[in-house]
Amino acid sequence: MIGLFLGDTDFSSIVLKKVKKLKKKFFIIDFSKNNKFKKEKNSYRISIGKFGKIIDLIKEKKSKKVLFAGKIAKPKFSTLRLDLKGIYYMPSVIRAAKLGDAAIIKSIIKILNDEHIQVISSISYNPELAAKKGNLTRSKPSIFDLKTIKKGVSYFNKSNSLDHIQALIVKDEKIISKESSKGTKMMLNKLKKKTGSILIKFPKKKQDLRMDLPTIGLRTLKDCKKYGLKGIVLKSKKNIFLDRKKCINFANKNKIFIKVI
Repeated sequence: MIGLFLGDTDFSSIVLKKVKKLKKKFFIIDFSKNNKFKKEKNSYRISIGKFGKIIDLIKEKKSKKVLFAGKIAKPKFSTLRLDLKGIYYMPSVIRAAKLGDAAIIKSIIKILNDEHIQVISSISYNPELAAKKGNLTRSKPSIFDLKTIKKGVSYFNKSNSLDHIQALIVKDEKIISKESSKGTKMMLNKLKKKTGSILIKFPKKKQDLRMDLPTIGLRTLKDCKKYGLKGIVLKSKKNIFLDRKKCINFANKNKIFIKVI
């Protein structure tokens, strides 16, 4: 039996749908803001501060593997109600929180590993969602675009391993905007229209690829059109690509390139 730790975004629902299609036995710990999965059978709402209750449930279900999917918001630590294991483990999570969201994820994985619970990749059941190398659209980046993309990729390679940045906007061999903790959409919203720039969406340096993979979908493409971006660049097998056919059709129609490197 697989334990599904599900948060917000469409990705969590897609993972659940695939697990059902494969007829896998599962249970859900619902970490979404509004109890998104409350109507699902075997769905439980447990505070992230109650590690004891979470671990007991996993062991009660005789599950040795869990999977995280969807955005799990950083909790307000001051308001969490802790059980005994929560009291024991929470200091390490709070220390990690000071280093960024990636560090929180790593600390939770370590806690589960300490309890002999394996965390598997979020796309273990949905490998088709991983973008593969190549140019996916009719439009392609120019030679000058490739130089600009190289500049952005170099930034990711040099960035701090716990940096929250998963997206950059680049233009004319310069980085013109970086993603904040508020996400890619907020970064795009700050752009002026018709920028002619390129979105690079990569995992964080040394990111644990079992959780929180950078994601694009049709909403991302529509935002790119709105602000006049000419293309999107993804990392091979390290991005989640939702609504692939719709995205590629939309990109072709609007002369936006999607390149996977």
